[in-house]
Order: sequence, then structure tokens, then C-alpha cells
Amino acid sequence: MSFYQKLKRFTNDAFPERDRYRELMRVSQLWRDLKHRKWFGFWHDMEQDPGDGGLALFCPACPQPGVNLPAAWKVHYDRDTMMRQYVIDGNFTAQHMKMNKPELDVALSDGKGYMVAEVPYQSHLKQSLDSKEIFRKGRESITKALVIYDVGCQWSINFRSRVKNSPSLLLPPALEIVPAVGKFHLAAHKLSCFPRYSLNFIKGAGHLDGEILETLWAPFNKISPTAKSMTQAHRQEVYDDHMRDSNWKKLVGMGKFFFSWRGFPSLLKKYKNSNKCLEEMNEAYEQLTAVLDPDKVARWESDALRAEADRGEALDIYLLKGDKAPTFQEVWLQLMKNPKSPSGNVGSVAWLAEGISIEDSQDQLRSEIQQLSSPMSTRQEVKISEKRQRLSSRIEKFHSNGQAFCKGLDIDGTFTPQDDPAFCGSDEEEHEDREFWDDDEGDWEAPEEEVEGLASELMSIWMPSAIGAAKLTELGLHDLLKEERELRIGQANNCLDQLRTDLGNKAMLYQQNFRTENSTREGTRTKKESKRARQAILRLDPDGNMAAKYQEILPEDLAGTSKVAWFWAIDGEKSQLNVEAGGLMEEFYRINWLKARARRDRWKEEVSLVRHEMLWTGLWFEYHKKMWEQRALQLTEPGKEAYANKQMGLWSDFASKARLMFHGKQMDGI
Repeated sequence: MSFYQKLKRFTNDAFPERDRYRELMRVSQLWRDLKHRKWFGFWHDMEQDPGDGGLALFCPACPQPGVNLPAAWKVHYDRDTMMRQYVIDGNFTAQHMKMNKPELDVALSDGKGYMVAEVPYQSHLKQSLDSKEIFRKGRESITKALVIYDVGCQWSINFRSRVKNSPSLLLPPALEIVPAVGKFHLAAHKLSCFPRYSLNFIKGAGHLDGEILETLWAPFNKISPTAKSMTQAHRQEVYDDHMRDSNWKKLVGMGKFFFSWRGFPSLLKKYKNSNKCLEEMNEAYEQLTAVLDPDKVARWESDALRAEADRGEALDIYLLKGDKAPTFQEVWLQLMKNPKSPSGNVGSVAWLAEGISIEDSQDQLRSEIQQLSSPMSTRQEVKISEKRQRLSSRIEKFHSNGQAFCKGLDIDGTFTPQDDPAFCGSDEEEHEDREFWDDDEGDWEAPEEEVEGLASELMSIWMPSAIGAAKLTELGLHDLLKEERELRIGQANNCLDQLRTDLGNKAMLYQQNFRTENSTREGTRTKKESKRARQAILRLDPDGNMAAKYQEILPEDLAGTSKVAWFWAIDGEKSQLNVEAGGLMEEFYRINWLKARARRDRWKEEVSLVRHEMLWTGLWFEYHKKMWEQRALQLTEPGKEAYANKQMGLWSDFASKARLMFHGKQMDGI
């Protein structure tokens, strides 16, 4: 039974046919508006009407000039400390039904909450080409803003010019905008975006992931079905109300003296965690610096300072120097851009890439099963069964789609992928002082009950390379042959790059005397994937020079001997790295030192920001206490005076508890 039906049953049980739903919605809209006007003091200040954002509850921990900053903040605070942080994202779940008579809609607080006013927004959309983001004008005293957006790398290119050409947008002239991409979404960007838009390399950003809106959409979407059929104005006010409630719950967690089930309110938890992480990152940074050449460290320090100041291309110091062979993703993109030959098929590249992805998923699932205890628990069996079903569906769909590209060829194979014996260890070989390149996976067979039905991680994946170049040429599948060969070359390049990175990092850790029994080893799956890619390349190009370029990886290549393994110099003669002279290892030291420095600096900034947020939160409570104190002194009506005194006591209690909680931890007032 819905809330409305239950309310009707309780209040008018004798005449259930009378529908009062419209009246209920109208009254709830009026009640919500009156409640919030009273809460924000506009019931008492009757001559003053809420302006833009006047009914919004802002974050007490964010710097707000004239509200929660000390009097001399302009003198003592630098731009990085005062940098405002904005996160931009879209919600495609909160959809709305089109109104039959939008002219009858009545807004009670249009633009006075968190959402912008409807008329200026629609006017802006009519004048805009394709961008629908509005950057609200901030306070002119804030001169630096960090804007985090999923596609911030593209959005930032023309943002200023679009604001300049728009009559409805305005930016403070002295405002510097620093674009960034959230850490979750940055992983899907191309490599050059990583140093230029990563939050790890932005001075003053502290330690954050930039994905806060993703976590807020989840509870917000629970009310979307309810608001879907409301009028535009009512829906906006309901959303404002839930955003206000979300901010109120966070505010209570910052300032109210209570112990939640996790032990501490949010700011105290952040303070404790930040100090712990800073100690760990600083220790790692100091240990790494101690084993490096001081002259090189000084040069890298200078480069890092220059990159922080100049940004843009200067941040590319966080990438390995040297020409790199094309990656799998780059090859895939290039093949998609290439014009199709008359004998080619649209979609064949994506089909081949899906096959390679399925092979990787099989490797991952076999590795996961091998690491589970035997016999598996019921929960583990359910989880593995679900993954097997999903993988089996992908394989079935892959083979079904493949019929369109293989000219009627029967692609139902019987090959079962096996682990490479060269990289499989045995129980007898295990010992306490194992080398980091040793494998512990051993030979593994599917459980007996799975053999009959052939588990999905053991199913064969039919690829053109399975029948070789001669047969493909005979069948006229030249384009398919070339496409898989190029994709396999990109796959091999990815594996070798990962292998070099892992070996370089391990060598660096060994020199730092970090070697432990539980040290992380470079993945066995990388070597197996490299071998599979090499075998496919040789079957597709048996007469070429690929066998010499992509050689077999032998255990001695990973043993750290004086002879440099072949895969260190595969990226070409134009490489800026002198492999024999140790240039590549110097690059590993440089990159790891720069990243260690960045991690330490971000946590150092996070500790400083949390201490400032403690101070600003307390001052924010004091500000609201004084506001209600002034109202109480000016009022003569008993009811209004009593409410003002009640609010003054509320904020006074918040302020006193904040002083008690943050004593000895917050930044000193100026």
C-alpha cells in the first residue's frame, strides 16, 4: 500500500472514491516551501526574499569569504588553500515526463535552491551549441577553481571562449580554472591525459578521487520514479529538498558530537586517516630518495616544480620517455579508422577484439579458480558459476557473430587452452627465498565434474589464427588475417610493456632493500598472454620477420643476468633510452621518485586542508549562531522570538561541540 492510499484509508475510510491526490501534492509543495523559508530565516526577515541559492544549505567545510574565513585570510592564505573544487556530472536516470499544460505550472522557489532558475537556463540552452553545463559565477575573491569532469580534457579546450560568447554566463576575470578528470574515469582516457589531468599531480588538490557525485546519485535515484510524473516546478523543489537533506546529514556528521557505528565523525576520521597515510607516503619517499643520486634528485625536483607551475605539456615528465610500440587500443583505433576494402566486413575488428578480450577473461577466471581453496565454499561456487555463465554467453555470442565474417567456415573448435609448462612451478621447487619471477600456479586441471560439460574458462575460442595464414588465404579471408595480426602485435606490445614495467619496479625495490617473502611478483598471466599473442602472430605471418622481433620469453630473460633481454629494446631504434647504459632503469627511478613525491605532497596537502576544514566548520557554525542571535534581538513577537532562540541554541551547540572535538587538531585562527 502506498503512502497516499494509507493516508486516505486513515483519514477518509467511508468515502474511498474521493481522490485527493492533487490536493495532497499541492499542500506538500506549499508546506515544503514554508518550512524551508522559516528554516533559513526568511519567515523572520519578511522584507527580504531569498535570492539565487538562498534556500540552499552549503558545505560548512568549504571556504566562504564573509562567512567562515578569518578576517585576515587574504594575507595569510595562498591560492592553493583557497582553491574552490567543483565536480561536474550528469544523471540520466532522473528523467521527467512531458507536461500537457506547462503554462499552468507554478514555481514557489525557482532557482532559490540548488538547481538554477528555469527561464535563464532555457535561454542559455537556446544560445548554446551543444554544451549544457552552467558554471555558476563564484565569489570574485576566490581566484582559483579546480573543475573535475569525466571529459575535462575536452571540455576545458573551448570553455572560456564559450563563456565569453554567452550572454548568460560570466566568470570572474582573475579566476584560474584547473581542469581534471576523476580517477575512475581517467583510466578510460588515452595515456597522455594521465599526467595532465590526474588529480595526483595538481598542487593544492589534496587527496580526492573526484567521483563524489557518483556516490550521491545512488540515493538520489531512489526518488526519481516518484518525481518523474510531477510538474516541472514541483519536481525541482523535491530534488532541492533531497539535496538539502543530504547536505544536512553530512553537516551533522562534521559538527555534532556523536559516535557513529564507524567510531568518529567524518572530519576526525579524515584527519586520522590523512596523518597515517602521510606518514606512510613520507617514509616511502625518504627511503627511495636515500638510495638515489642527489644530483639527479635535485634535477627531478626542479622538473617537478616547473611542471606544477606551467602544467600542460610540462606534466609529461610523469610519463616514460622514449618511443613506444603501438598498444592494443591504438592498433584497434587505427584499424577502425582505416577505410574498408571491398572484400572487408564492417564490424570484424570489434569481433576480433572481443575474441582477444574473451581469452583474457578465461585466463583471469582460471587464475581466480586456482587460488580458491579446495573444496570451494557454497558462496564461492555460486560466484564462480555466475562468472562461468556470463563467460559462456559471451563465447556463444562471439561464435554466432563470427559466422558473418568467416564465409560459412565451421568455427566450432575443440582446442583447449593449456598453461605454458615453462612458467609453471611445482610444489618441490617452492622454497622460502623464492625469486620474484618464480610462479606458484603449477599445472592445473578443471574439476572432474566440469570436464564433461567443459567449463567456460576451458572452452576454445575460434580465431582466424587457429587455422593459419595459408588456409585463410585460400578462403579469401585476407582482411581478417591482417586485422588479427595487427591486433595481436598490439596485444604483444601491451604484454611486453607491462613486463618491462614490472621487472623495472622489482629491480628498484630490490636496490632499496625492500625484498620480502611476500613481495608482489609480476603476473604469470602477462607472460601467458604474451606467448599466446606470439603464437597467433607466427601462424598469421609465418614467412615474415616477426619470429625474430617477438621472440619467446625464456626464464633466463627474467633472471636479471648481465645480458639484456631482447624485449628491453623492442620499441625501435629511435628510443631515447640507452638500454645498455642503464638509461631505462634510470627512467624507472625517475618516474617512481616523481610519483612518490606527488603522493607525499597530496597527502601533506590533505592533512593541511582537513585542519583548515575543521577551523572553517567551527566558524561556519559561529556565523549562523550570530545570525539567529541578531534576529532574536530584533523580534518582538513571542513565537518568532522563541524559534530564533531555538535556532541560536542549535548552532551554538554545534559550535561548542566542534571546538571540543577539533581542539588541538584544527588550524590556528588568524
